[in-house]
Amino acid sequence: MMIKRLKVKNWRNFRELDVPLRERQFVVGANASGKSNLLDIFRFLRDIVKAEGGGLQKAVKDRGGVSKIRCLAARQYPEIEIHLADNAESPETWRYAIGIKQQPRGYRQPFLTHERVWKDGKQILNRPDADDAEDQQRLTQTFLEQINVNANFRDIVHFLQNITYLHLVPQLLRFADSIQGRVVEDDPFGQGFLERIATVQERTRRSRLQKIEQALKIAVPQLEQLVFIRDEITGRPHLQALYSHWRPNVGLQREDQFSDGTLRLLGLLWSLLESDSVLLLEEPELSLNAGIVSQLAPFISRMQRSRRPQVFVSTHSDALLTEKGIDGGEVLLLTPAMLFRLKFSNILALKS
Repeated sequence: MMIKRLKVKNWRNFRELDVPLRERQFVVGANASGKSNLLDIFRFLRDIVKAEGGGLQKAVKDRGGVSKIRCLAARQYPEIEIHLADNAESPETWRYAIGIKQQPRGYRQPFLTHERVWKDGKQILNRPDADDAEDQQRLTQTFLEQINVNANFRDIVHFLQNITYLHLVPQLLRFADSIQGRVVEDDPFGQGFLERIATVQERTRRSRLQKIEQALKIAVPQLEQLVFIRDEITGRPHLQALYSHWRPNVGLQREDQFSDGTLRLLGLLWSLLESDSVLLLEEPELSLNAGIVSQLAPFISRMQRSRRPQVFVSTHSDALLTEKGIDGGEVLLLTPAMLFRLKFSNILALKS
C-alpha cells in the first residue's frame, strides 16, 4: 500500500496543497521552502497512531502546539487528507481526513474539527457525530488512535505505524558508547542503529547485509565483506568490514572507523530493506561525493524490489536527479510561494 494523493490546508508554510504521489518521490527546493514540513505531515500521522505514547494530543504537543503547525499566512486551522492505494495506477482503497483546531478557552487543547474515513469510495466514518455533540471532550482524541473503535479501518493504522523517518548522523552512531545520552524517540538520527540490526533474526540479518554489501561495492569498491559481530567482552553489537589490503586482516574495520558517507549509506540501505510502508529520507546526499549521490536513485529502485516501500527523498542535490529513469511525476519542486509538479522539461533543465 502507498499514499497515492496528499491534500493539505494551512499546515506550516503550506496554505493549500493537493498533489498525486508516486512510489519514489523526490522533494527539492531552496532552504525554508517546506521540504522538512512536507515530510513532517507523514510523521505527524504516524505519531497519532504510535503503539506506545502516541495520540493526537502528544503529536501536536511535540510540535509546539497548534499555533506552531498552523500556517502563518492563513487564519484557518490545519487539515490533512491522504488517499491510499495498492500502487500509483490502482484506484484508491482508503481515504483518511482530519482537521485540527484549538479550544478557545480553558486548557486550550487541540481538538478535531472533523475526522473522516472512506473505504472503496464509501464513507464509513464522519465525525463529529451525535455522541461527540453530547461530549465535546471526545473530540480531543481521534478514532484512529483508539483500538476499541478503529477495527473497521485498522489497515490505515498499521500502515501509518510503520512509517519510518531517517536522517542518520554518523557521529551519533560512531560515538554512541561515549555519548551515552538519551536516544530521541524512534531514533531518527541512528544512535541506536546497531541495536536495530541486532534485534533482527540472524537469517534475515545475514541476507540483508549481503544485499547491502553488494550495493556498497558500487560506492566503495575496496569493500570485500560486511558482517555483524558482537564484542566478546561487552556483548555490544558491531558491524565489521573487510577492505582489500596487501596484508591479511589489516583491512578489518569496525563501524567507528567507517567514513561518514559509508555509515549514511548503511543506514539508508538497511532502512530500504526494513520498511514495507513509507520511508522518509532527509538529505541522504550529505557526506557523499557527487558520483555516489548520482547512484542513490538507482540504489533506491533496486532495494524497493524486495519490500516495495514508498520512499520520499528531500534533497538539495542536482546530482541525485541525474538518473535517466526519473520522470516528471517523481519530482516535486517547492518554492516559498507555491508548490507545483515539475514537467519533464523542468527536470532536464535542473539536471543541466
